[in-house]
Amino acid sequence: MRIVFAGTPEPALPSLRRLAASRHEIVGVVTRRDAPLGRKRVLTPSPVVALAAELGLPILKTDRLDAEATQTITAWGADLGVIVAYGGLVREPLLSAPPHGWINLHFSLLPAWRGAAPVQHSLIAGDRMSGVSVFRLVPELDAGDVFAQTRHPVDRGATAGDLLAQLADVGAQTVAAVVDGIADGTATAVPQSGEPSLAPKLTLGDGLLDFALPADVVLDRFRGTTPEPGAHTTIAGQRLKILAARRGADADLAPREIRLVGKEVLVGTADGTIALQSVQPAGRGAMPAPDWWRGQRVESVEAGS
Repeated sequence: MRIVFAGTPEPALPSLRRLAASRHEIVGVVTRRDAPLGRKRVLTPSPVVALAAELGLPILKTDRLDAEATQTITAWGADLGVIVAYGGLVREPLLSAPPHGWINLHFSLLPAWRGAAPVQHSLIAGDRMSGVSVFRLVPELDAGDVFAQTRHPVDRGATAGDLLAQLADVGAQTVAAVVDGIADGTATAVPQSGEPSLAPKLTLGDGLLDFALPADVVLDRFRGTTPEPGAHTTIAGQRLKILAARRGADADLAPREIRLVGKEVLVGTADGTIALQSVQPAGRGAMPAPDWWRGQRVESVEAGS
């Protein structure tokens, strides 16, 4: 079967590799345009571009699947479109251009967490079970019939970056199996069942940690916003990014109080402490939390101050 693949970031790579090594033919790859990255804002191709070039596949860089993009993609003559984290909407007439339509790999157990940030919202909500869904693309957001789902337990310490990498590998296997089923005529899709929950794109403010809440709630938000948009607090009005943290030892700390206890930098919460392991002060690089603390030169400070 002839496939057009649409994807942009790192989590799309396992699916692209898996399909490229299958019995099917990838006739073209669609990805977003080069984006400015780093402090110097250097224009950088997406991870999918690098892999597609390595595989010798035709590449279309576009941020919008407009009439011009539709013409190019349609000319490739694909039987099926596969989307994994492309970052743009497929509308008619492109939606109906491939004879078998389009399928999408989504990093949640639909209808849970429809939207752009399912893994992040799932962790913030404290979910202990995650997974992937492969569904038929329809005009309504993430609402199409589901071909397959694979469940995946959430490691207690996993960040959004960790879990997304795991689900990308799980999803590649699920996508490949669905594509084989569609090609063989054995694949069936069933309507989504249950009450949908939404997972809109996160903002910088979503990463603000409130240490007055219970420790598990704080850590769930930390994990759900790491690495992006970045978990953080403020100290004397300055942003402090929290790069690594875990449950801390018992200590007599008030909620939001930060203090060096033994060799650990601990923050009090509503029901225990959190140990800060790695932090990044504003305008500086990442550093171990004890190194940052030595620069404070006080007995304690307050998070959120």
